[in-house]
Amino acid sequence: MHLSVSTSSVHSLATDYNNSLSLQDKANHMEVRAKKALGQHFLTDQSIAKGIVDALRGEKVLEVGPGMGVLTQYLLPIRGENLKAVEIDTESVAYLKSHFPELGENLVAGDFLKMNMGTLFDGEYSVIGNFPYNISSQIFFKILEHRDRIPEVVCMIQKEVAERIAEKPGTKTYGILSVFLQAWYDIEYLFTVGSGAFNPPPKVQSAVIRLTRNGRTSLGCDEKLFRMVVKTAFGQRRKTLRNSLKPIIASTGAAVDTTDPVFDLRPERLGVDDFVALTVSLQGK
Repeated sequence: MHLSVSTSSVHSLATDYNNSLSLQDKANHMEVRAKKALGQHFLTDQSIAKGIVDALRGEKVLEVGPGMGVLTQYLLPIRGENLKAVEIDTESVAYLKSHFPELGENLVAGDFLKMNMGTLFDGEYSVIGNFPYNISSQIFFKILEHRDRIPEVVCMIQKEVAERIAEKPGTKTYGILSVFLQAWYDIEYLFTVGSGAFNPPPKVQSAVIRLTRNGRTSLGCDEKLFRMVVKTAFGQRRKTLRNSLKPIIASTGAAVDTTDPVFDLRPERLGVDDFVALTVSLQGK
């Protein structure tokens, strides 16, 4: 007896089966799709992944955006229960639960930018991750908010951003993020990563940097004003400080001697200590 099955019937059966699978079932059988909206480019080069993990010194570790666990696989054997991971992508969460069940409750499904960082660990902890290009600056600002709890960060980001963060005063690359991060961290540019190390490959190169908390406990000035001065100055970086900071000088009512040579400079000429001194002079009455 010959059994005839139409192509449409086979397709229908396959569709029904696929729809019946839970997200967890699917995670057991396939890789995670990279989602453009989340800025996902999955690292596939194992030697790079191991190099990133080897650069980390801290014992307690928070991994941001583990994806399919390319770093997790090297972190778990070393850090064990001292490793926690936060992932916003539900498909990635299902994959991680399937392939790294030992994470257990240490795998947090959620948005790093919105989470309560104070509930993660008792005391200090390091942060590691391949940060999505489109939110890397926001991640750094979140880390700065908790700088007293985070003594170390090892991360891969867009090469251009890494260069900006690590840059010293005096170049066009040096900017707002350079000043804010260098105020509290020592920055090391560790190595460059080509686009071929990812799936899908990004259109730009990447780089790995390490941030280590410096000894500064206070800026010695009004921090809110410090941030305003830096942002305002770099927001009009082609102008001298005399011109770009006029609105701030007027609003503070400070008796500032704008003939001081510092006001002849553009913002990229000033280091962190220079911006601190400038802020002190602008604090007013």
